[in-house]
Amino acid sequence: MTLKYLLKRVSVLAGAALCSLAAQAATTELTVYTAIEAEDLKKYAARFNEEHPDIKINWVRDSTGIITAKLLAEKENPQADVVWGLAATSLMLLNDEGMLQPYKPKGYDALSPKFRDNSAEPVWTGMDAWMAAVCFNTVEAEKLNLPKPTSWKDLTKPEYQGHIIMPNPNSSGTGFLDVSSWLQMFGEERGWQYMSDLHQNISRYTHSGSKPCKMAAAGETPIGISFAFRAAKSKKDGAPLDIIFPQEGLGWDMEATAIVKGSRKMDAAKTLVDWTVSRKANETYNEGYAVVAMPGVAKPVQYFPENAEALMIDNNFTWAAANRERILAEWQKRFDGKSEAK
Repeated sequence: MTLKYLLKRVSVLAGAALCSLAAQAATTELTVYTAIEAEDLKKYAARFNEEHPDIKINWVRDSTGIITAKLLAEKENPQADVVWGLAATSLMLLNDEGMLQPYKPKGYDALSPKFRDNSAEPVWTGMDAWMAAVCFNTVEAEKLNLPKPTSWKDLTKPEYQGHIIMPNPNSSGTGFLDVSSWLQMFGEERGWQYMSDLHQNISRYTHSGSKPCKMAAAGETPIGISFAFRAAKSKKDGAPLDIIFPQEGLGWDMEATAIVKGSRKMDAAKTLVDWTVSRKANETYNEGYAVVAMPGVAKPVQYFPENAEALMIDNNFTWAAANRERILAEWQKRFDGKSEAK
């Protein structure tokens, strides 16, 4: 091996190292907190990186209640740059604590008004609506001779005792949208009475909104109160599920996005949030959700009802956010005894 060859080889390696260092230096890493379903995170990041390869997303993912609590605990020392995919009611709570950066992203005006923070200085934008649904395992129900329910009130009938699983609203955004929607649909007194009657039939409260449907799909329970996206996905994967959209109406919340105040990577954070309201992003959301923020984008999603948006209740998000702490404390006091261990 000649000296000339060795020098050339060293030169090539050094050049490659410099290129690598330059690439690393050009990459901005964003810490993004989310409650988006775990299997979608790679897809969302990949679609974003097709247009912005210079920004790397480092996900921190958990259920809605846990991510919300984590953000509140970090209030004095924020660790996240962006929240992409958390319940709008949670973001309203964080905004009340002064934790979100006002920002009106490019494309904001193209979103439906119900998916926008329509204040003078908006801090969040909606992505999609996730709505309640009941997963009903037809095979297990037949074994137990259980009739198919059609309403929320049906679930309080004595024949369903011990056969229903639902999410804990303190840790699950789906659980909270259920509880807050029942209080709005039935009124406070009748709403709490409804939950007391339902509690008699609950076998367990989970700390995940998707888990009750996953358990129903696997035959571990005949009935799981969950949300439509998870129900449709499980049915598409072959689970023997009927998806029930109770006739009184569906509680719902929207997944939403905001910049965390104090981010040291504000330019990259704004670039990401701009992308999250784009048409391409909304088309991506529509792969799992029938209702998305940008009008004219949504195409029917398999196993969702065609009139999905019409089934959604007139949800008072401001009321839900303002009363969240009180509602969760009352629920905890009354029903937490059946919650699974964390």
